[in-house]
Amino acid sequence: MLLAAPFVFADDSDDAITPYRPSVSSPAQLPLAGQLELELGGLSARSDQERRHSMPYQLKLAFSKDWGVLLGGEMLVLANDGAGQVDRGFGDTTLVLKRAFIVDEDNAFGLELAAKVPTAARAIGSGSADYTVNGIFSKDMGPVHMDLNLNLTRLGAPELDSSRMQTGLSSSFSTALSERWGITGEWSGSRRNGTKSQGQALFALSYSPDKRMTMDLGLSKGLTASAPDWTIFAGLVIPVAKLW
Repeated sequence: MLLAAPFVFADDSDDAITPYRPSVSSPAQLPLAGQLELELGGLSARSDQERRHSMPYQLKLAFSKDWGVLLGGEMLVLANDGAGQVDRGFGDTTLVLKRAFIVDEDNAFGLELAAKVPTAARAIGSGSADYTVNGIFSKDMGPVHMDLNLNLTRLGAPELDSSRMQTGLSSSFSTALSERWGITGEWSGSRRNGTKSQGQALFALSYSPDKRMTMDLGLSKGLTASAPDWTIFAGLVIPVAKLW
């Protein structure tokens, strides 16, 4: 992707990208209509003796300023349970229909309807489809941008004696440090009856050589016993095609 970047940027268009990485929270705003954007990264998580490495990706396309679709997942997953069992393969795939409600320049609401397709092997994924409704509120507070997400997920394969319904909450805050550098902080968590609650804190730096490319690097720390101890990640966001 980095080798292809000069060809992507050869277009003299001034159309800027709309990064959703690196936070868990999604912004209410959609990318520029007709511009196909790619988000690609690497992620490594550690929890006790378990290790999980993956390459998350997401394609974003808006039909207008109000409607868009997202297609994402994990290109490759390498999972080590710490006891000698190593599983590798393609991850699950998620399709999202997104509606943005733009109030003004500083405020916007969003709604996402998502379906996770079990394209991964059972050892890597759940082996069943999940469905999520995500509500979003985004606000610019001077130099600080906030994304607040509240979601409800119906799991296709919950653990024995646990609920199918899971609630999630996340709040992300980002600001520019300079013309090219930015910083993001986030708290996110989830809760489901019959299981332990999860929570994590995330911190990331981003660098944009111009408004058609953004790279990020960061880490997250689990705040509960059921969350991964540490996760490190890096990635980039670029436009890949102008469809109309």
